[in-house]
Amino acid sequence: MAEDKIALSPASVSALSVAVYADGADLATIAARAKDPLIKGFTTNPTLMRKSGIQNYERFAKDALALVDGRPISFEVFADDFSTMEKQARRIASWGSNVSVKIPVTNTKGESATSLIRLLSAEGISVNVTAIMTAAQVQAVSAALHADTPAIVSVFAGRIADTGCDPVPVMQHCKNLLGDKPAAKLLWASPREVLNLFQADAAGCDIITVTDDLLMKLVNIGKDLDAFSLETVKMFFDDATSAGYSIVTD
Repeated sequence: MAEDKIALSPASVSALSVAVYADGADLATIAARAKDPLIKGFTTNPTLMRKSGIQNYERFAKDALALVDGRPISFEVFADDFSTMEKQARRIASWGSNVSVKIPVTNTKGESATSLIRLLSAEGISVNVTAIMTAAQVQAVSAALHADTPAIVSVFAGRIADTGCDPVPVMQHCKNLLGDKPAAKLLWASPREVLNLFQADAAGCDIITVTDDLLMKLVNIGKDLDAFSLETVKMFFDDATSAGYSIVTD
């Protein structure tokens, strides 16, 4: 029966309007993803860089820039005071015309970064405002952006979902809040599952960042669920057999 097909049959990722950016800090993976026409840009952050064992920030950035073939890429400031953030932002912006400077929406004291965002954006520096979780933050950032300067507004939809809230209406609202800033792009950050690509597209997001482990799951899009079910049964059986598990039944 048709009712048994509980999942929708999604369209190909290539048919989506949302741009897929690869999120990570491993140079070998960046090099591999740079060959994939699906990937329209790249993002990274200090946490991912630390996990990848990066020790020299600027050297890593220059190496990554050499790999991405002119596609957009974002690098983040890591100071906590706005004066040093500004200096770091200007340095990062000088690395290439395809670079966006990631600025956290606040510092660790919860102080808004909108004054710095306004300053940089007014000077034509492309910012990627990150760690946003609320519509109020998007509204404040939107007010700080120069209408003609490209910008990315990264809303952590995955983390919003982690709190039990549906991020889709939040992202739709955030898109509306950016309506008077045509050069600003809304980014769905921290996706948790393949479905998020289709949700981001439906919500009107311009970009979604996707880690490599999630990118590898894209092969499952449109997969026959009966075949997927059988594969899962075989996986459980094979793993139990390989582990040598037994249950006394006599």
